[in-house]
Amino acid sequence: MNRALRFSTPALLLFLTGCVSLVHRTPPLGHTTFSASAATLPAETFGNVLVVTARWDRYGPYHFLVDTGSSVTLVTPEFAARYRDESGAVPPGVPQVEVQSGAGGAVILPTAVVSRIDLGAAHFARVPVVVYDCAPLTAQLGIRIDGILGFPLFNQTLLTLDYRHNRVVLRPNASLTTIRPFGTEVPFNNADTIPLITVQLGERRFLALIDSGSDSALSLNTSGLAPRFVFGPVQGPTVGTLAGDRTRQVGRLAQTLLIGDYSAVQPVTEVSDEWSAIGGGILKDFTVTFDQLHGEATFYRDSGDPITTPGILGTGLSFGKTPAYWRVVGVVPGSPADRAGIETGDLVTRIDGDPVSKWGFHRYEAMLANDHDVTLTFLNGTTETSKRVAIVPLVP
Repeated sequence: MNRALRFSTPALLLFLTGCVSLVHRTPPLGHTTFSASAATLPAETFGNVLVVTARWDRYGPYHFLVDTGSSVTLVTPEFAARYRDESGAVPPGVPQVEVQSGAGGAVILPTAVVSRIDLGAAHFARVPVVVYDCAPLTAQLGIRIDGILGFPLFNQTLLTLDYRHNRVVLRPNASLTTIRPFGTEVPFNNADTIPLITVQLGERRFLALIDSGSDSALSLNTSGLAPRFVFGPVQGPTVGTLAGDRTRQVGRLAQTLLIGDYSAVQPVTEVSDEWSAIGGGILKDFTVTFDQLHGEATFYRDSGDPITTPGILGTGLSFGKTPAYWRVVGVVPGSPADRAGIETGDLVTRIDGDPVSKWGFHRYEAMLANDHDVTLTFLNGTTETSKRVAIVPLVP
């Protein structure tokens, strides 16, 4: 697969002169309330990305990707239409999001306010959102994605991403006085509503985004850092982003990354021209708690041993998926797929004899991790042809 993604109005009872009256008040934008001391949401990991499940009406369950690297929350057109809040205009401060159009150009996504997003006992009212068709992400992960929850949504909560126990925990900000997480506390700059922390590579200190929406271990803007690599960087798998597919350079660093008191030795790294970012490939080794009120992120893991990141295994192919076929969107030069003559645009209908519709995200990832090769069946006009392709370390 090797594609990541680079996002009830409460009633107030007033007791006056012995009488009880029910008054409906419109909460402020982004108002958060809790009906219990904490909200614990089950989460599933796709690659290194967390997807939470929530239920609150007959249209659910709803599935949301948690993306601390996003400065906005995105929801599908269906979700926006169902919960559109008509009590006020969309605030002008909602960031504009530009995506690739079907014609190949760029379009600005529409904005809206949705009346509710309920995540267990955590209730978010009148949430400013960007409306985005999550169909490509749904096809890629094999589970219906209703939205991408950006970092500002959680500005009135303590947000804990607990990768080890496959859950996300939300608590009111006030809980910090009684429930202080263990681990190393790292201050972040919240001026841009995203968590930027200071990390260290070798002797160089720099800002990096904590990006739970990224499948990568580390994305590195090399400007001013002069990093050293033990492998690469070389062209890696194609990445799917809101702005369209793009190729990336990947390798393994020769240096150690320091995050507070923890270290990641020679991490696998994507070279980037955007913010440097710590992605799910490293975050999955931690429980991370974000306290936006005080601008702190707390990293915790059971062991203080250095973190190691696995290499990248694959055939050299990246896919855009539909139920009927997977379209090749990228071929790594010099990879087994490239040597087999597979080209961008080719259509795969079967994998090891089974239709692609039977190959979910986890099954395909397990095959890459455990098998030595794979048989891919391609559609050529009205006929099918098969090629056996080796699975190799693209980055050792």
